Amino acid sequence: MPFNNIIQDLSPGRKTLYVSDLDGTLLNTKDKISEISLSIINKLIDEGMDFTYATARSLSSASIVTKGLKLNYPLIVYNGAFTINPNTGEILYSIYFSSEEKKYISNLLSNHNIFPLVYSFIDKVEKVSWLVDKENDGVRRYIENRNGSKRLNPLLFQPDLYNGNNFYYTCIGEEEDLQPIYNTLKDNMNFNCILHRELYRDEFWCEIMPHKATKAFAIEKLKKNYNFKRLISFGDALNDIPMFNISDESYAVENSVPELKEISSGIIGSNDDDGVAIWLKNNFQCSLI
Repeated sequence: MPFNNIIQDLSPGRKTLYVSDLDGTLLNTKDKISEISLSIINKLIDEGMDFTYATARSLSSASIVTKGLKLNYPLIVYNGAFTINPNTGEILYSIYFSSEEKKYISNLLSNHNIFPLVYSFIDKVEKVSWLVDKENDGVRRYIENRNGSKRLNPLLFQPDLYNGNNFYYTCIGEEEDLQPIYNTLKDNMNFNCILHRELYRDEFWCEIMPHKATKAFAIEKLKKNYNFKRLISFGDALNDIPMFNISDESYAVENSVPELKEISSGIIGSNDDDGVAIWLKNNFQCSLI
């Protein structure tokens, strides 16, 4: 589905797009945008800053934690699997697994006795499916934190797990159990696979997406559609590396993983110290073209 012209005009001076990750970056350790950050960023948007976010969260989850943030440009969710109109919730761009890719992943995970959270559209309705008799502590925590969500789809029968149009798989567990999955998929050109420790937790997540489902790919489309000449990004985790690699400038918050800091243009304040907002306040006018 093509992008809509959400913003009708770009003045000659508005050629830099600013994109921030959410968890661990714009959100503090309470999973909120502080009042200070919210005030600073909204003021800069009013002054002409072109800003959006790119997150691994769903639209519904991201909308809750970014409530009050003024956004006019498309949002990137599920690590780039979807680009969304912030005003209507319309899906502007999407990537799904092919039937062959679904079969390959389901066989691979089953052979390792791993049963993921499966993100799908089933009869045009977004669902997160899982097998209730295969829950571990990490999966239970995930479900409990989303109690009441209409997306939740608990299942009893394994053949139903991969129903619908799948676009994201999340395996939660011990690192040694998930490492073989990552090792198998990391160099497979059909998939984008990330293995990392959960933010503020001990368990590991192995996230599997279609190859082009990256923040970088979605941002490149957004940048081209709105004729931006420059990209400045902010992040904290391994899934931000592709986004940093395509940025003209990239800034890692102080609490970032070492791998991201190594490739960043600079290190800014932590997510609990309003690092992104303070950098924008001090540098927005300087970075205009």
